[in-house]
Amino acid sequence: MLLLCLADRSPTESLPALDLLPHELHTSPLSLRVPESMTARFDAIIVDGTLDARRARAACMSLAGCGDAPRAVILPEVALTALTPDWAVSELLLPAASPAEVEARLRLLERRIEAEEDSSVQAAGVVIDESNFIARVHGRTLDLTYKEFELLHFLAANPGRVFTREQLLGDVWGTDYFGGTRTVDVHVRRLRAKLGEHEALISTVRGVGYGFARGRAVDDDGLR
Repeated sequence: MLLLCLADRSPTESLPALDLLPHELHTSPLSLRVPESMTARFDAIIVDGTLDARRARAACMSLAGCGDAPRAVILPEVALTALTPDWAVSELLLPAASPAEVEARLRLLERRIEAEEDSSVQAAGVVIDESNFIARVHGRTLDLTYKEFELLHFLAANPGRVFTREQLLGDVWGTDYFGGTRTVDVHVRRLRAKLGEHEALISTVRGVGYGFARGRAVDDDGLR
């Protein structure tokens, strides 16, 4: 594997087992903000939190939404209480871990990202990760409510097709939903706002409904 380690010292000092494994290891300072173009080159990213867990957390959070390379963090046992979901890491490595354990955890990272790719929906730069409830547009993570996520997921899974408001209401909200179709318009408007410069991915077909990635947006009743 090609590994990137964000650390303020040699990663093998923090995790000696790395020195005994056959992976290609590159190191960058913990404080460096790594661009997505750089992270895309690596199979996994390891963040060293053995010297400063607070700075390691900041580094992990800065990587969230920055490419799809899976991330692991090295933390001593005394710092484990600081590890929370907002670190956005997939694996924990203890400094005293054996080469066999580190290798197993790195392979789990590989398999996890492969499984996520297999289960994800991708269309026109939008990637929907169902297992982690994450939606991205051209690498940028979107902050969506549950129904916004479900609506975008449904549309992205059916690119090029046009759905009436009634169809979207039934497929996304369910047949037992008693609200009107206007809720679809409201959620589309919110989704477009969050897509930002990519709002035209959701197009309006006059007199019919909405479509995704149809190549152009047709305005309807001012809902853009």
